[in-house]
Amino acid sequence: MVSAKELISYEDRWGARNYKPLDVVLTRGEGVWVYDVDGEKYLDFLAAYSALNQGYCHPRLVAVMQKQAARLTLTSRAFRNDQLPLFEKELCELLGYEKVLPMNSGAEAVETAIKMTRKWGYKVKGVPDGEAEIVVCEGNFHGRTTTIVGFSSEPQYRDGFGPFAPGFKLIPYGDLGAFEAAITPNTVGLLVEPLQGEGGVVVPPEGYLAATREICAANGVLLVVDEIQSGLGRTGKMLCCEHEGVRPDVIVLGKALAGGMYPVSAALSDAAVMDVFEPGDHGSTFGGNPLGCAVAREALKVIVDEDLCGRVAELGGYLLDELRKIKSNYVDTVRGKGLWAGIVLKEEAGGARRFCEALLRLGLLVKETHDTVIRLAPPLVITKDEIDLGLERLAAVLGADVLEEVGAAK
Repeated sequence: MVSAKELISYEDRWGARNYKPLDVVLTRGEGVWVYDVDGEKYLDFLAAYSALNQGYCHPRLVAVMQKQAARLTLTSRAFRNDQLPLFEKELCELLGYEKVLPMNSGAEAVETAIKMTRKWGYKVKGVPDGEAEIVVCEGNFHGRTTTIVGFSSEPQYRDGFGPFAPGFKLIPYGDLGAFEAAITPNTVGLLVEPLQGEGGVVVPPEGYLAATREICAANGVLLVVDEIQSGLGRTGKMLCCEHEGVRPDVIVLGKALAGGMYPVSAALSDAAVMDVFEPGDHGSTFGGNPLGCAVAREALKVIVDEDLCGRVAELGGYLLDELRKIKSNYVDTVRGKGLWAGIVLKEEAGGARRFCEALLRLGLLVKETHDTVIRLAPPLVITKDEIDLGLERLAAVLGADVLEEVGAAK
């Protein structure tokens, strides 16, 4: 058996240095629990950035994947398959849209939404060719393609990857006045997250999304909402925008769409927008493949059948309330919605990484974002007792009297 130390050395030697993972080598997962190669057990409070809302290796998803993998995995879109139409029908009926275009990664779905929005602007709104503008927000994270990082406000995401595609206007997140001021006759869309996850679990002012809906409608602008991390139950509703009764023109999904079993993403809209695409305009060899569609169909049924949205509505407030009760010299504030929280640390805390490493040694997996925020997003199948166990370990580290105690946590 290869040791954890050896496996880490192999990854450091032969892998690209584009990630800085915590030094735990996982080999098995079940529900909210994972096990490393040495047999140690950990409570996961990250859920692969919301891709594992249904938990690790949900037995229903494993069964469907095994069955479909033995029948048919890929046809490309050159031919039809018997899973894609059912996935399209079930997802559209669940979320109340007329059309869906399936892809693989979240970034691909965002790119799909960008292309759709631009083409709608030219073909329907009548914007002069090559002059369409899409408004985006500071602190955004919509993926890693060169187009997407080109409108990021994070310097590292852009450094060394230019030149970038034009046609995007960057405004402060949550600022309605800035959005209205940014609109011109060439504005075709607002691309926005209802809650910024990678940005540090940033919650906009109450009513922000509903107001953007009204501004978009009044100005002939498409509201494009990225629900890749926030959707599919994470905040206590199937979509986060439902908290404000908002129906976007375009919805982007990914992550938990296939329960962490397979990369499946999608862009949804009504026919008036989606039908700007014609054969040959856009596509993907693997997008809409029967294996991914079969697993995604079951993943959606798990969310509904197990009432994961209701579970989050019940437990999310509890998690946030209890986090705010933790007495700590290092915590500035706690923000979030549903089972999604960001613990914002004070500058004197010396960064979030050391806290994540200390929690790892206590058997709790979390990850830092933007250096100063500990992000929490456990699988939605978590129980109250498991939340309490995580809170106990968080309190032990965050409640340490001195930083030396944080570093020495065992």
